[in-house]
Amino acid sequence: MTDTLHYDVRGSGPALLVIPGGSGHPMGLEHMTEALADRFTVIVHDPLGLAHGRLGLPVPEQRVQAWSDGARRVLDEALPEGESAYVLGTSAGGIAALDLLARHPERLRHVVAHEPPCVGVLPDGARHRAMFAEVYDTYRAAGLAAAAARMTAGLAEERPEQPPAGEPLPPEEELADPMALFLTRVLIPFTSYVPGPTGPTPLTVAAGTDSRGQLLYRTAESTAARTRGDFVEFPGGHLGPLERPAEFADRLARTLRPEPVTEAGT
Repeated sequence: MTDTLHYDVRGSGPALLVIPGGSGHPMGLEHMTEALADRFTVIVHDPLGLAHGRLGLPVPEQRVQAWSDGARRVLDEALPEGESAYVLGTSAGGIAALDLLARHPERLRHVVAHEPPCVGVLPDGARHRAMFAEVYDTYRAAGLAAAAARMTAGLAEERPEQPPAGEPLPPEEELADPMALFLTRVLIPFTSYVPGPTGPTPLTVAAGTDSRGQLLYRTAESTAARTRGDFVEFPGGHLGPLERPAEFADRLARTLRPEPVTEAGT
């Protein structure tokens, strides 16, 4: 894996680093970042360079610490000396954001981790880690559609149905498919990560309103308690940044830079 950093910058204002979920490919985030660009200098990290010409090249199993180290290097390269940044991490990127806060807090102003799937914080976390292992095994046995169906049922905490028949992608096609890369290189190591308490830098752990009653809503609540962060609801579900980008961007902006409270009549 190359040591070259891959990221894009748009907008103006205080710096906001975005760490995407899945395999780190920022596809689908354009509408959210556009909605934020008039309020922030948005720096979108592409940890594996998948949107920068590396899709289809070999990818080893990923480590949370490698993503957070890369994010710190992006901040060191993109920010002027002495400046700090806000951070949004979604899904797997939320786990990287938690690790960035734990290990490299010096350039961070406020971190928002949206539905990080670190299920080890739950009392029944071992059962859910086993579910993610079953998702991986399902992909290897029956392909992408079957694995996606198994994961959808697991996140909704529902009994899985018989998966549709299929088979995994050939190796060259697997390397060119971000979802397959997520299932085979990211899912198991990232969902095994367990965050601890963080320092004085503000942390907000967010869950989507449409995720109420589901696994990752409960995970977000427990992660906030474990890390001593705030818990906040955001619009949409697990894919809120893609489903409701403008509303998600507004909620994020209000979380990071709340309007000053003034008394009536002033």
